[in-house]
Amino acid sequence: MTRRDFIWTAAAPAMASAAPARLAVPVHRVVDGWAQLRPEQLQRFWWSIWPEAVRDFGRGGIALQTSDGPGEVRHSPADRPVFIGLRRGIVNLVLTDHIPMYWDMGRALAGVTTIYDGYHLCMLALRYAHGNQIPFVSVNTCVHELLHALLQDVFVSHPKRFQGGEREFRNDWYATCLWLFHDGAAIRQSARAYLDRLRSGAAPR
Repeated sequence: MTRRDFIWTAAAPAMASAAPARLAVPVHRVVDGWAQLRPEQLQRFWWSIWPEAVRDFGRGGIALQTSDGPGEVRHSPADRPVFIGLRRGIVNLVLTDHIPMYWDMGRALAGVTTIYDGYHLCMLALRYAHGNQIPFVSVNTCVHELLHALLQDVFVSHPKRFQGGEREFRNDWYATCLWLFHDGAAIRQSARAYLDRLRSGAAPR
């Protein structure tokens, strides 16, 4: 055995113990059948935004376990969105062209994450969604919205204005830690608690 082989053999147990235990997060992806999505918007998501999100979470010890299915976003007479194709006990990632006015209020939001009629929902408007751009300021939209679920923001039904701004900044901070430093320890801790509540069917407070 060479000196190099001996060093690697001796270091292997320590390296294995230092590696974070991977946490699996189930995500069900749905493309809104009513959305007017351009081919380049879908291509940017599937070939850039989504792979980047999977990579960032993966480096932080979080594996996104995906399934796919058909779905639609319709509108009731009261302008409340009606979702077809969502699943319970799982994070539903809905891809559409714009966020319904029920949540958007004319703000041209890139995403929204909430519990809606008992479904855990992350919704992305692909015309505004983007990948990592500027650390702590403009991060991957998919990562940012999923963090609203994993950090349990969805269980606070009516946050105060300052709390909302604080959570937005915090999410960009944690997303940057995943992106640049591959640090997901705090996210994994919160995500374990989130998954327990997701499976139990906990409602917002």
